[in-house]
Amino acid sequence: MRKGKSQRLIVGNIHVLYNPSRGEVKLGQIRTLSSRAHILANEWGNIPVLVAGDFNATPPSAIYKYLSTSELDILLHDRRELSGQRSCHPAQVFGLNGNSMSSCITIERSLNSSWSEEEIRTVGANAGVVTHRLKLNSSYATINGSATRDPRGEPLATSYHSKFFGTVDYIWYTDGLEPTRVLDTPSVDVLRRTGGLPCKNVGSDHLALVAEFAFTNHAES
Repeated sequence: MRKGKSQRLIVGNIHVLYNPSRGEVKLGQIRTLSSRAHILANEWGNIPVLVAGDFNATPPSAIYKYLSTSELDILLHDRRELSGQRSCHPAQVFGLNGNSMSSCITIERSLNSSWSEEEIRTVGANAGVVTHRLKLNSSYATINGSATRDPRGEPLATSYHSKFFGTVDYIWYTDGLEPTRVLDTPSVDVLRRTGGLPCKNVGSDHLALVAEFAFTNHAES
């Protein structure tokens, strides 16, 4: 950026509510951020947007689907399972014997009955569907990586502690930006040997994600 002609972009950062059962609050927070980012991008000449942070939702989850497809019919999902986190306790992920590893899977339980009118208002859904106007792509899912990735291309884990093992952190981008490389995360075996984060060599319960971007021809000058 320093050597090229002037370019502008919007960078947003978020830490979504942790509570694994409060999917409606998580969706409401993400929708608010994406809506404001879209408004600013238009006001400043349709410039690209980069949104990163701890979204407290796993790649197989409905919230991830909302981020990547721009819409979600919430009435098809139990709000308590929207984030997918309730299936990611280390004992569930690794098996009771601690040897086998399974992916975090969103399990749908009761459907429409789990949504109250107040919760639907919190999400900002219209006829049960919540949308956002950013066309987001995940930087890690875009760039091919190592064996530390899941089938979607996301890291197998970005957070590990006594109640959770899995991925909740992402770097999303819109047209006008293109990731050129990302920093892969440590392997599952390395993470498990730490016994949980933070540890001596990692000062947070989350791993750092790093992505390098280039402006594309779609970006405004």
